[in-house]
Amino acid sequence: MADPAAPVPAPLRFVVERDGERLDAAVSQGVPDISRSTAARLIREGRVSVDGESADKPSRRMRRGETVGVEIPPPAPCEALAQHIPLWILHEDAHLIVIAKPAGMVVHPAPGHPEATVVNALLHHCQDLSGIGGKLRPGIVHRLDMDTSGVLAAAKNDAAHLSIARQFAARTTEKTYLAIVKGVPRDDSGLVTLPVGRHPVDRKRMAVTSPKGRAAETRWKVLERFSDAALLELTIKTGRTHQIRVHMAALGHPVAGDPVYGTKTRGAARARAARQMLHAWKLSLHHPATGQRLTFTAPIPPDMETAIAELRKR
Repeated sequence: MADPAAPVPAPLRFVVERDGERLDAAVSQGVPDISRSTAARLIREGRVSVDGESADKPSRRMRRGETVGVEIPPPAPCEALAQHIPLWILHEDAHLIVIAKPAGMVVHPAPGHPEATVVNALLHHCQDLSGIGGKLRPGIVHRLDMDTSGVLAAAKNDAAHLSIARQFAARTTEKTYLAIVKGVPRDDSGLVTLPVGRHPVDRKRMAVTSPKGRAAETRWKVLERFSDAALLELTIKTGRTHQIRVHMAALGHPVAGDPVYGTKTRGAARARAARQMLHAWKLSLHHPATGQRLTFTAPIPPDMETAIAELRKR
């Protein structure tokens, strides 16, 4: 990791090639590996000059031929503690790291979970972080609930973080989950398009009846039927909080072991469903540096494999 006490390097310089371009846009294009939001922050901090004079307005319109100087400070240390926690790494390079997150592991430090999170583990493991938004931290664009296992991707620099964030916003990523649900759906597949928003009464829950619900889409397919449960493959275009869990509960087939949106599961499934049986199975995206389409797969975890095996016996 970078040494926060290291001396500030000499300003980077480039010449503006187009008239009328905003200063923050020009900086993000003229300096490798920084996003437009980071460029705007550097401008407001007084770290950008135009023809030798300080410029503090990101919206300043540029003229062709002007010389821009940009001072890139060393990234500030992250407030989170770096901890030596074993990680199941599916892929890693200079721009991106992809892991298989175990169930029970929180992604970001938060009140009640200040340590032993994915971020704590990545801070220790990744020795080549170049900073996200001026902080020496991994850039996690998407999240998984604590009790959901599966594929999780994190960026190592601003440019990679921006690229992945744009892909999620444009819905060009593909997210496929596996879930054991209560009951057996009559149809082989279906699509749930109910909006998802904060529950009008219980603010810790989400609901499809929220007056401020946002569009959400979950496509599901039955992979295997059991006597009183089913294994589903689910793909989501949107990534609303608790989306799959809320949609499956609304469908009448809550995720087995879900303590918030489900009901108690009986028999073998109940004995093994110590957590919600939801697994982020596959994630497809374009590599932030090469543009190559990549697909990462996290094997089904042992507790879910055991639950499936016991359901088959029944």
